[in-house]
Amino acid sequence: MRWAILLLFWATALRAEGEAAGDFDYWVLSLSWSPTWCALEGGARGAPQCDPAADHGWTLHGLWPQYHRGWPSHCPTSMQPPSRAGTRAMADIMGSAGLAWHQWKKHGSCSGLAADDYFALSRRAYLSVARPELFRRLSDPVRLPARVEEEAFLKANPGVAPDLLTITCRAGRIQEARLCLSRDGLAPVPCGRDVVEDCRLDDALLAPIP
Repeated sequence: MRWAILLLFWATALRAEGEAAGDFDYWVLSLSWSPTWCALEGGARGAPQCDPAADHGWTLHGLWPQYHRGWPSHCPTSMQPPSRAGTRAMADIMGSAGLAWHQWKKHGSCSGLAADDYFALSRRAYLSVARPELFRRLSDPVRLPARVEEEAFLKANPGVAPDLLTITCRAGRIQEARLCLSRDGLAPVPCGRDVVEDCRLDDALLAPIP
């Protein structure tokens, strides 16, 4: 029972909710490989993001306030929620207005920024990262070590070191690239221990853009 209580406390400490807005250490920029999300979730929903005409590769999942250990979420804030026009304007890089709204509620509310400023900063962070063009040119699914994806990002972004970036997998597929950025200036910074663990698959599936 004692161990169960300690584990519950530890999980709660890592995934805090209701923390003070603006109280965090650095940002995590999360980029999602759209074909993976479409294969596992979006395609079955008929999400517009998964329409071949959308031509989405690495989309912006979110810009997340992060502690050195753990992260805040759903913070009380005096800032007004984003307008429908504001969330729609993010769909070009996030895939949908719905995702933009969800990211504001869960993460943007903890930023201490107004919604428009949070989205503007998210766009700036997204555009600051070079996304490897090689994988956009795939015509067939490939299996490869996840570290190859990491190496491609590092090559495309010479100022980024391995401990500033992590590649995640889900259901045997390349899922996301996450880059840790400073609060001020969005400069690459070392990731905390709970962010930096890379996918270790040697045969991760990378599906092409439809």
